[in-house]
Amino acid sequence: MDSETDATADANNRLPTDRDRHPTTPVTADSLTVGVEEEYLLVDPVTREVSPYGPRVVAQASSSGLGHRVSTELTRYQVEARTEPHTALEGLSEQIRSMRASVAGAAGRHGLRIISSGAPILGQSVPPPISEGPRYAQSFATFRALDDEQTACACHIHIGMPDLDRTLQVSNHMRPWIPVLIALTANSPYWARRDTGYASWRTMTLARWPVAGPPPYFESAAHFDDLIGRVLDAGAIMDRAGLYWDLRPSNHVPTLEVRVADAPATADETLLLSAIVRAMVATALAMIDAREPAPRPRPEILRAACWRAARDGLVGQSVDLSTGRLIPAAARVDQLLTWIRPALRDQGSLALVSDGWSRLRVGGNGADRQRVAYRRRSSFSDVVDQLIASTTPANRDPA
Repeated sequence: MDSETDATADANNRLPTDRDRHPTTPVTADSLTVGVEEEYLLVDPVTREVSPYGPRVVAQASSSGLGHRVSTELTRYQVEARTEPHTALEGLSEQIRSMRASVAGAAGRHGLRIISSGAPILGQSVPPPISEGPRYAQSFATFRALDDEQTACACHIHIGMPDLDRTLQVSNHMRPWIPVLIALTANSPYWARRDTGYASWRTMTLARWPVAGPPPYFESAAHFDDLIGRVLDAGAIMDRAGLYWDLRPSNHVPTLEVRVADAPATADETLLLSAIVRAMVATALAMIDAREPAPRPRPEILRAACWRAARDGLVGQSVDLSTGRLIPAAARVDQLLTWIRPALRDQGSLALVSDGWSRLRVGGNGADRQRVAYRRRSSFSDVVDQLIASTTPANRDPA
């Protein structure tokens, strides 16, 4: 979901213009900026249940150094924090870790902990306590019970783009890989003391919204503008910030926003996702410059592939969209990394991504590790404790 601080009327109800997006600025693989938004859940360290003190923790974290880079979310169980844009992953990594530490410190001052998980493990999460503010009130009035299962946390990656046309072309090239990103980052197998049977239940709850999931294939900026006008007229979104597609032009900064991922358990995984997404954008830009057409999988098959990825994660099967057949999910990740390998090399992140993927391949993604923690003693409290330890930047990837 989008935080209240991003929901100014001016930003939400206009498209960024070419002038806004500095179209004359050259874009190269190593000059692409990357920024991160992470959403965390607050939990009580004794009961391990989600705790509705988001506004207090946001105020504490803001005054303690994060300033405008921390904000409330739809429910009072959540806190959102944001990095600045970076061209070097080293700087991004440091800021992700310090950002997590700042929010965790603010939560600690109120006797709470934070976890980075796509969904709540314990506590009364339905219906959730909705944060105060006119945008949240309007959302509840418009979407009603859809808000009941939005205690769900995501990680959004922003890649700086020169103009809207190029942003939409990149989206066209990236959309066939959305199921792979779902499987790679799945971290929400449990929902309110229940195993959902999915690796990413957050993906399924978000898919119920009227404008969510894989974006359409866009023929042009005019096509995008016309479609947004029509869904606005239909009342399916409140404003342009309500586009919950997995890929979208950001409504408030000149970026492509990749919204597909569950909140990763560790800072290492957020950095891995950032490196992969930036390389995907660079690869797509190179294909656009070479006038290579974007694949156009049938929307029904792409949607089915997203469902399969949300259910199976990395341990099951994935749909190879070029053939329509099922293949091991890990093999599909290998295909993605082969596609972006030249960009990873150019950006100096090939070793980081290779090492990160090796760790996930052996130790599992966040959903796999949550289930391992539960199986030790059939304890949801153990799952929460593992997530508390993983979320803090000082702790390395438990895989």
